[in-house]
Amino acid sequence: MSIKSFFAKIYAKTVVSKNKKWVDNPIETQEKIFKELISNAKNTAFGKDHNFDKIQNHTDFVKNVPINDYEGLRKYVDRVVQGEENVLWPGKPIYFAKTSGTTSGAKYIPITKESMPSHIEGAKNAILYYINETGNADFVDGKMIFLQGSPILEEKNGIKLGRLSGIAAHYVPSYLQKNRLPSWETNCIEDWETKVDAVVKETYNQNMTVISGIPSWVQMYFEKLIEKSNKPVGDLFKNFNLFIYGGVNYEPYRQKFEQMIGRRVDSIELFPASEGFFAYQDSQKEKGMLLLLNSGIFYEFIKADEFFTENPKRYTIGEVELNINYVLILSTNAGLWGYNIGDTIAFTSLKPYRIMVTGRIKHYISAFGEHVIGKEVETALQEALATSDAIVNEFTVAPQINPIDGLPYHEWFVEFEKLPSDLDAFALKIDNSMRNQNVYYDDLIVGNVLRTLKITQVPVNGFQNYMKSIGKLGGQNKLPRLSNDRKITDCL
Repeated sequence: MSIKSFFAKIYAKTVVSKNKKWVDNPIETQEKIFKELISNAKNTAFGKDHNFDKIQNHTDFVKNVPINDYEGLRKYVDRVVQGEENVLWPGKPIYFAKTSGTTSGAKYIPITKESMPSHIEGAKNAILYYINETGNADFVDGKMIFLQGSPILEEKNGIKLGRLSGIAAHYVPSYLQKNRLPSWETNCIEDWETKVDAVVKETYNQNMTVISGIPSWVQMYFEKLIEKSNKPVGDLFKNFNLFIYGGVNYEPYRQKFEQMIGRRVDSIELFPASEGFFAYQDSQKEKGMLLLLNSGIFYEFIKADEFFTENPKRYTIGEVELNINYVLILSTNAGLWGYNIGDTIAFTSLKPYRIMVTGRIKHYISAFGEHVIGKEVETALQEALATSDAIVNEFTVAPQINPIDGLPYHEWFVEFEKLPSDLDAFALKIDNSMRNQNVYYDDLIVGNVLRTLKITQVPVNGFQNYMKSIGKLGGQNKLPRLSNDRKITDCL
């Protein structure tokens, strides 16, 4: 055991012990965060407009602060972007995380000096929890790669802006700098394919122990490594034993990854976003990610099936239940208030509070009232793959409302690495899983409103080519698992 790994274990134990104070007192922790947020922001433009000086509790907050998305806060954000102070949060942000919105154009998500530490602490603490539970710390002596956006930042009215992952690259601890890849120069390459080629070149002969990134883009990196070496990634990187990911569910990729690596490696799931760092996997033995209740964010939860009704109930942490699909609502020390980030979650544990991401409130299929969500299609595919020899690279689902003949159906666009021996039987397994999970879908099949799903094969690299065609290849960009229209599938 090296000195570095020895001290990593001690540090990990200290952090886990320290966090236990808020983990064991979730409701009190959230009440404290709530009061601090209201007190700190009561003299801001938003605070004055929404009577923060009169808000004493959550009931008052609900009466005065509506649920917002980016468009709902845009008039305030635009003032911040123009350089005005004390609009959403005291002073000015230190960064804007720039994202590409589908309806709002470019979004400028504020990051303040109070909120920035949680973005850094979350990823670090996830690794420390892993070390503390498993005792595995040898990887700290090897090389680590984080596939991310360019760290080159622009400036707008005195505030730096860039992609969140690029901003975070400026905060890599000094003790990791020597271990971290790719180089700064390679990280600054904007074109994703050129960047991945450069990353392969830099890492090919290194002792890689940790690899991190969105699975779909790490897959591209692995494929290029295999093409260059003609051997599994696990043979090329013999000490690679930890994969860290976020943004999408890893399970649909796991079989493909294990094939490319040549063995199973431990994984840690993160739940980061430009709006905050919300959760991380705190255990290899338990399902779900630990919801971070002490990171300057006050959480509210709205049941997904009630979200589009008038005045849906907004639940606090002490009121949530297991296995209910909730829309996640945030109020943060970056100045986002009653903010709907669009993600849906379900609690897998209430002691401690652990969550899993179930999808996006806007990414669903309900062309016939079936209310299908991302978690259901991912689970259905995973169950079909478990009893098949097929390997899937990527997929998305859309309704076919007007088929040339016969009843409408859900159309699954699937890019296979290896076709199942019986494609029809494979499709039927997926369909049966969907029916078992979703009573509305089952009713539509039984009632002859829908026929069983159809699989349409997508050529190899078809999804990558699609993402490239819309300017979203690589980085933090993700393919929607399902859509209620055929905009994506028509392009495919």
